[in-house]
Amino acid sequence: MWLTIQTKFLGMVLCAIAAIIASLVATRYQAPVMLFALLLGLALHAFYRNKKVQAGVNFCSRELLRFCVGLLGVRIAFADIVALGIAPPLIVMVSMGLTILLGVLLARILALPKTFGVLSGGAVAVCGVSAAAAIATVLPKDKAQEKYFAMTVIGITTFSTLSMIFYPLLASYLGFSDQLAGVFLGGAIHDVAQVIGAGYTVSHEAGDVATYIKLLRVALLMPIVMMVFFAFKEKDSKMSGGVSAFIPGFLIMFFVLALLKNLGLIPLWLIEFIRSLSSHLLVVAIAAIGVKTSLKQVLSLGWRPVVLMASETLILAGLIITALMVFY
Repeated sequence: MWLTIQTKFLGMVLCAIAAIIASLVATRYQAPVMLFALLLGLALHAFYRNKKVQAGVNFCSRELLRFCVGLLGVRIAFADIVALGIAPPLIVMVSMGLTILLGVLLARILALPKTFGVLSGGAVAVCGVSAAAAIATVLPKDKAQEKYFAMTVIGITTFSTLSMIFYPLLASYLGFSDQLAGVFLGGAIHDVAQVIGAGYTVSHEAGDVATYIKLLRVALLMPIVMMVFFAFKEKDSKMSGGVSAFIPGFLIMFFVLALLKNLGLIPLWLIEFIRSLSSHLLVVAIAAIGVKTSLKQVLSLGWRPVVLMASETLILAGLIITALMVFY
């Protein structure tokens, strides 16, 4: 065991340092920490050529990432989701499903891998970087997966930030009430932080509704990951390095933590500790993915992934706006 720790130590320390620096810079400039972690990791890619560093970086980008996703179960609050009523959740769920399906279709049209369509579509539809991290863990492994993941993180963070700026203005232009604005913002913006920022920019009520809608999307993360897992598991025999035939442990951890939290069996202080731990460790895992990824390879992907993610972002927003205007 000590030998295993020694072989991973340098890589883990490198990723932890990158995560700490990214957190400090993000706090200083009030910017997305995940984006800074990824970019800083990309800048440190040269260290990955050292074999003494590789084991620790690989551990952070795989095992640690899955552990972080499992810990996200404590973020789910079933009562808040039930309190929304039936119409907004249906609108959001249908829009999410269509966004993922259309993402796969657009990926084929743009001559991109189907797995990237699932990855980017899921990230747009569910909850941004966290969703991308969770979905990536159950997709078949191939040489291009990590650079597509890096591109997804960059694209999702960029479009989510732009959405936070422009979607409140769009909601005002469309004449949405505070409640409908909250449904739109919570359903169409990718990351939780940007949803909260946009929602409370409109009003306190819009912020509350946006947060609840966002919680619904987060709650659907694991069912969607499970569907992706089983969809690709069926083809496992045709794919080298495909996903395991068993349900991953981190999925079980997610559901167990969500259930225990909602049954009131986890004390509040422990919930807050786990939330904080998962957030910090996720930054380390994202930094590790950056370290493993060559920026040159990411840039070699070209314009098609950008067009795909932009299209998925607009599709999700357009579907929700259309539904709100039709039913309200």
